[in-house]
Order: sequence, then C-alpha cells, then structure tokens
Amino acid sequence: MALVASAGGLDALTRVLDPLPADLPAAVIVARHVSPDRVSLLAEILVRRTALRVRAAVDGDELVVGTVLVVPAARHLTVTSQARIGLLDTGAPPPSRPSADLLPATLAVMWGPRVLAVVLTGKGADAQAGVRAVVHCGGTGFAQDEGTSAYFGMPGSAIDTGLVHDVLALPDIAAALHAHR
Repeated sequence: MALVASAGGLDALTRVLDPLPADLPAAVIVARHVSPDRVSLLAEILVRRTALRVRAAVDGDELVVGTVLVVPAARHLTVTSQARIGLLDTGAPPPSRPSADLLPATLAVMWGPRVLAVVLTGKGADAQAGVRAVVHCGGTGFAQDEGTSAYFGMPGSAIDTGLVHDVLALPDIAAALHAHR
C-alpha cells in the first residue's frame, strides 16, 4: 500500500495511520514531498502516532506486513518483484520528491491487483500518473476528498483521471484501508 502526500500531509498521514491496527495485513510505504535540503523527521513523528511499526526506508529493505516505511527526503523509492525497495538519489528540482508517481507505478508493475494507492492532500499534480499505473495494472486507487484536503491539487488531479475507485473524507480513509482486501 502506498500513501502519498505533500502540503498538509503530516496531519493527513497521522489521521490515516493512527487508527490502523498493529496487525494490518499489508506493508505500507509513505511518500511525502519534502525539500531535498531538509532532514525529514516524518518517521520519528509517525512512530509515536500509530500502532504499526514505522521507520525510515533504507536501500534494500524488504516490505514487511504491519510495517510502515517512510521514503527519506531527496530520494525516490522503487519496489522490486522480491518485495525489496531501492532508493534513488534525485537531481535538482523538479520533479517533486519523493515522487508520488514513481512509487505507485513501480508497485503496480510488480504487484498488480494487490496494490492500493492513496492520494492525500498536496499541491500540484504529482500522483496522477501513479494512480493511472496502479489502476491499469489491476490495483485500486483512493483519493482524499476536497472538503477535508488542506490542498486539493494532488487528490484532485488523481480524481480527474476518472480512475480513482473511491473519493473519501479523511476520517473515512483508515476504515477503508482496513476493509480493503
């Protein structure tokens, strides 16, 4: 499962991850746009706000059920068929980093219908190509609704593809993730 966000993402990610049980039957990858020259404390913050195991992703990590891997600043994340991740250094901006398109797209290519991509609040259009890839490969796409998004650029762009399966209010996303099979 991929959770992608940008502006307003800390609150949204916290509200999605907080109610999820420690035995969630999925591995979770979180990508939130961060300036490449900033140290991201997202993993350290989220570890205190969810029952799931949370840590910063490291190159070569294996995806593990019940674990949240947070993509570090200035890196993009890809996934292999062996459920391992690869971290890629980024060049000068743009694009947004970590990419909310590359992560879901590589998950989609490797895992097809098993993938769930969730586009949360954020500026810009990053994530729409990722949602297209996920749905094209048989996976599922959710997006946060406009009323509960701090910024509707990313979820709005995903919704505009016409491929998102559900548009959900932020308080309803965790239950939808838990119910998704």
